[in-house]
Amino acid sequence: MLTLISWASLGIAFICAIVIAVDEIRHPQKMWIMNVVWPVTALYFSVFGLWGYIRIGRRMAKDAMQGVSMDQMQPQMTGREKRAGHDPTWRQTAVSDSHCGAGCVIGDVISEFSLFALGWTLFGSSLYAEYAGDLLLAWLFGIAFQYFAIKPMRNLSVKQGLIAAVKSDTLSILTFEIGLFGWMALTFFVLFPNPHLHPTAASYWFMMQIGMILGFFTSYPMNRWLIKSGWKEAMG
Repeated sequence: MLTLISWASLGIAFICAIVIAVDEIRHPQKMWIMNVVWPVTALYFSVFGLWGYIRIGRRMAKDAMQGVSMDQMQPQMTGREKRAGHDPTWRQTAVSDSHCGAGCVIGDVISEFSLFALGWTLFGSSLYAEYAGDLLLAWLFGIAFQYFAIKPMRNLSVKQGLIAAVKSDTLSILTFEIGLFGWMALTFFVLFPNPHLHPTAASYWFMMQIGMILGFFTSYPMNRWLIKSGWKEAMG
C-alpha cells in the first residue's frame, strides 16, 4: 500500500512539474532562475506547487511584467536602510522560501543518489553521511540560486553578489534542513528501522517529499525575518 501511495504521489508531483515547465516555455519568468524554482517546488509540493505557480508565478512571467524594471519591482528596496523593516507579504515569503528550497532539493537529490551508489557512511551510519552530503550540496546550490536572484536585483558585482548570497541564504538553508533532517531521522530510526529505506525505492522519495515540505515550513519564519531585516530581497 505504501509503495502504491508513493508512486501515486511521485507521479502527480512529476506531472505538476511538467505542466509548469511546459507553461514556462510559453511564458518564461522575468527572473530566469525562477524557471527552475517553480518545477522543482512542484516535485515535493505537488498540486500545491502547481497552485502556487498559477496564483503567483504566472504574474512573475516576462509577458505579465512587460515594461517593469527590477527597480520598479522593488520600489521600497533601494538600500539596506530602506529594505530593513519591510514587512513581506505571505506571497513574498513563500516565493523566497521556495527559491531557497529548490536549491536544497536539487542538492539533496544529487547527494542521496551519489552516496547510495558509492556506499559511503559516516560514523558507521548512512544517515549521517546523508546529513553531511545533503547539507553541503544544498548550501552550494542554494547559494547559487540566491546569487542569480540577488545579483541582478541589486546590480552587484560577482564578488558582491556571492557575499550577499551567502549572507542572505545560509540561515534559510540551515532552517530548511532542520525540518528535513528531523523527518529523515524519524524515518530512519522509528518508521523504518529495519530494513531502512533506500533511494532506489519510491517510498524513500515519498518520505523525502514529506521532509521537504516540513523543511519549507521550518524555514518560512527565517525567510520572513531575512526579508524584513533587509538581508534578502522580496520576490513575488
